[in-house]
Amino acid sequence: MNIYLSNASGKALYEQIYDRIRTMILDGTLKAGQPLPTIRGLAKDLRISVITTSRAYADLERDGYIYSVVGKGSFVSERNADFVRDKNLEEMRSNLAAAAELAARCGMSAEEFLKQAERAFGADKNNSGQ
Repeated sequence: MNIYLSNASGKALYEQIYDRIRTMILDGTLKAGQPLPTIRGLAKDLRISVITTSRAYADLERDGYIYSVVGKGSFVSERNADFVRDKNLEEMRSNLAAAAELAARCGMSAEEFLKQAERAFGADKNNSGQ
């Protein structure tokens, strides 16, 4: 599992692990039922505390992204399409709010902002082959 941590990011290490695994689940890189590395194994690979990885896994389980089986490990939870869509929409709204704030700081009109959003959406669709 490719997880890169940065001490300079301003985010706690457990949050970085949480975010990366969450993203991999939502984008389909990690499939339902797929086992995750053990807490100790991931801590060793990342050269961090077991407490840190344990916190990330606990938060992922609390939020329904993974489940744990005693003696077996942690696994990716089943996801229905509505849940994934809702989580992605939540993230999109947050990103759009941040982009709108930046546009306002630049003095951009709503019309200009929407034009930029359409351009970005079109570029994304062209890059994904849709």
